Amino acid sequence: MSSVSAPNNATESINPFNVIARFNRSKIKQFTNVEIVIAFILFVTIVVLAVFGQWLQTHDPMQGDLMARFAAVGTKGYLLGSDHLGRDLWSRAVAGLQWSMACALTANIINLFIGTTLGLMAAEKEGWARTIIRQFTDTMQSLPFLIVAIVVVVIVGHGFVPLVLTLGLLSWVVYMRVTYAEASSIYQRDYVKAAHIAGVNRFAIMFGHVLPGVRASLFVIFAFHFAGLLIAESALSFLGIGAPLGVPTWGNMLAESRQYLLKAPWMLLVPAGAIVMAVITMNLVGDGIAGLARKRGRSIDV
Repeated sequence: MSSVSAPNNATESINPFNVIARFNRSKIKQFTNVEIVIAFILFVTIVVLAVFGQWLQTHDPMQGDLMARFAAVGTKGYLLGSDHLGRDLWSRAVAGLQWSMACALTANIINLFIGTTLGLMAAEKEGWARTIIRQFTDTMQSLPFLIVAIVVVVIVGHGFVPLVLTLGLLSWVVYMRVTYAEASSIYQRDYVKAAHIAGVNRFAIMFGHVLPGVRASLFVIFAFHFAGLLIAESALSFLGIGAPLGVPTWGNMLAESRQYLLKAPWMLLVPAGAIVMAVITMNLVGDGIAGLARKRGRSIDV
């Protein structure tokens, strides 16, 4: 019996399908944990609501029914209740998600482009360009961001485009500093020096050799900074200088709920809960990306 079973055991041990299955299971366990799963589920939910929100709304977010004012949560036809004008809070929260996500995403892309470009230029070599960029970055960082944003929006006017440009042009400092710190180290590596010696174009080195080494950190910063921009957009709209009045955004919904806090607390809890969930989701996404990068041998400090 032993002479028969031994070859079978040996055959099973070298079975390529078993090896592949074990490898896949080990890879899944290595790159999957509870935090990443929760972040993925929440992120997919937010994306679905943002993309397909127009079809998921049960009412027109701008139209109200005075006969249904202050409908409580769970009232038939009003899943999350209604506000002082009888407008459905679920529909308005979904519409606010679309506005806030579009605003934060566009501003974040502008931040990413400006900060990464300046960081790569400053890290390339010493000289007047590095000095000017670093001094300009220090100046921008010394300014109180929210106060400057309020002043700029008040001057140029509120609306989607002015708000996006204000947030995009004032909050790129974190991208510049992270890119500059990591790119400066990458420029000292042997493969980059070899590319210089071989006569590779400076822009080819910058975007083909250095930028890929910074990419993982930029993904993490993008997620965390996205959450910060969501809060900034909601704060400006809450103050009445972000989104136009009446537009269903989370900040406007918070502002409208102040005088009805005791009579209809759900008017405050719905937009506040939406902001909290969105911020937590993006922070979990950032933590998940940072965790994956650390497991792959890349240290990311955020």
